[in-house]
Amino acid sequence: MKILTRIFNFYLTSSIHVALASYALTWVTLIQFDLPYDENCLLFVFFASITGYNFVKYFGLAKFHHRSLARWLQVIQLFSLFSFVAMCYYALQLKVDTLIVVGVLGFVTFLYAIPLIPKKYIYDEHQNLRQISGIKVYVIAAVWTFSSVGLPLINNEYRFDNDVIITCIQRFCLVLVLMLPFEIRDLNYDSLKLATIPQKIGVKKTKIIGVLLLIVFFLLEYFKNELNWKSIVSTLIITLVTLLFLIGSNKKQSEYYSAFWVEGIPIIWLAILLVLS
Repeated sequence: MKILTRIFNFYLTSSIHVALASYALTWVTLIQFDLPYDENCLLFVFFASITGYNFVKYFGLAKFHHRSLARWLQVIQLFSLFSFVAMCYYALQLKVDTLIVVGVLGFVTFLYAIPLIPKKYIYDEHQNLRQISGIKVYVIAAVWTFSSVGLPLINNEYRFDNDVIITCIQRFCLVLVLMLPFEIRDLNYDSLKLATIPQKIGVKKTKIIGVLLLIVFFLLEYFKNELNWKSIVSTLIITLVTLLFLIGSNKKQSEYYSAFWVEGIPIIWLAILLVLS
C-alpha cells in the first residue's frame, strides 16, 4: 500500500496529472472542431506542461538547496529533464506559426517563475508574475486557453472564426472556475499580498462568481455556428460536474480534492466526448 501511495503522490507532485489534464483539454479542442488526432501537438502540450509546471513549482527549491536536494526532488528533476528533451523533440515537429505561439507562452511561463519584474509592480521581493497582486489566476487561465485552443488549431491551419473566439472565451471561463477550489483551499496559506479572488471577496461570493462563469461557459455553446447534440450534452455534463466540485470546495477540503479530482475534470470531459463519438 505504501508503494502505491508513493507512486500516486509522485504522479501528482511530478505534474503528470496536470499534464494529462492539459493534454485532454487540447484533445477536446480537436474533437470540437472535427480535427484529426494530432500526436505531435498533443504530446508537446503534455511534456511542456510537465516541464513548465515543475519549473514553476521547484525552481526556488532547486536554487537554494541544489547541494542537498531530497531524493524525491532529485527524481522529479530527472523526470523533468526527460520531459524537457521530449518537449523539444515534439516542438521540432510543429509548424513554424505554432512555434511562435509556443515561444510567447514559454516566455510568460518564464516570467511567472523568475524574478525579473520591476519592483514598482509588485509587493515583495520575488519579482515574478505569480506575485503581482490579483493577476495569478488570469495569467494561468490565459496560458491554458492559448495552449489548449490556439496551439492545436494553429498547428492544423484551422481558420480562426467566430466559433474559435467563443471557444477561447469558454475555455478561459472554465479554467478560471477550475482554479477557484485551489484558491479557496489555499486561503490559510497564501500571502494576503497575492490578493486572490477569495481573499478579496470571500468564499461565498467567489462561488457565486464561479457559478456565473459556468452559466456563461454553457450558454455560449448556443452561439456557435457549428452546433450539435454531442457538444451540448458534453458541455452540460462538464458544467454540472464542475459546479458540484465548486460548491463542495472549502478551506478544509481533503488533500486530493483539488489536486486530483478538480484537476482531472478536463480528463472527464475528454472521456465523455470519446464515448459520445
